[in-house]
This record gives sequence, C-alpha cells and structure tokens, in this order.
Amino acid sequence: MNSGLQSKVVELEERLRQAMLRSDVGVLDELIAPGLIFTNHLGQLITKQDDIAFYQSGTLQLQAFTPSEQHIQVNHGFVVVSALMHLLGAYERMSIDFSIRYTRIWAATSSGSLQVIAGHASAIPEN
Repeated sequence: MNSGLQSKVVELEERLRQAMLRSDVGVLDELIAPGLIFTNHLGQLITKQDDIAFYQSGTLQLQAFTPSEQHIQVNHGFVVVSALMHLLGAYERMSIDFSIRYTRIWAATSSGSLQVIAGHASAIPEN
C-alpha cells in the first residue's frame, strides 16, 4: 500500500470534513471534482453544484460532524474511503442528529491534485 498517498487522503478527508462543518464553499470547490456523481442517503443524485449550494444557501448547517470510523483502500489511479460520521445540525431548518456512512472515491486531476469524483451516503439506523 502507498502510505504516502494514504496519508494525503487522510489529510484531504479532514479538510473536507472541516469545510463541510464550516460551510467553506471555497475549499469544497477545490476538493470536489466538476463531474461529481454523488448519491445521497435518500437515493438522490447530487452534482457538485447541488452539493455546494446546500452549504452556500444555509440549507445544511452542521454543528458537529464527528467521525468514528475510517477505512482507506489505495488502488491504482484512485482511492476509496469509507467513513462513518455522526451529523448534528439542521437541514432546511429541521434538526438532524444521526449517523451516515460515506463512501468517497478520490482520483488525481490532470494537475496531480486529488478530488472527490464519486460518492455515496447511507443512513445508519438507530439501534
């Protein structure tokens, strides 16, 4: 396994988490690929523009976005990350307090930086 690439992705995942927590659309724009294909926990397809708009408009406001698990698989040309996160905040002014497992695929751009090109979220039922 390429430990250097794995370390880089750990750093990028933390930058992404912090950007989501702070609604930092500049960092989100940098880390998310233009052609993002993301399936949310409701099965809806979300584009990069949709994702950034959630934060820019205040539709999604996170008070806490806490990781409890992270698995990273380095492959030739891409990296797969599975992360279990607990969300606390508001979506469309309604309180949210639940866990979601995210799967994200990071791939290199033509400039050599890494961006999220695809992802999926699954809601974790409460016990």
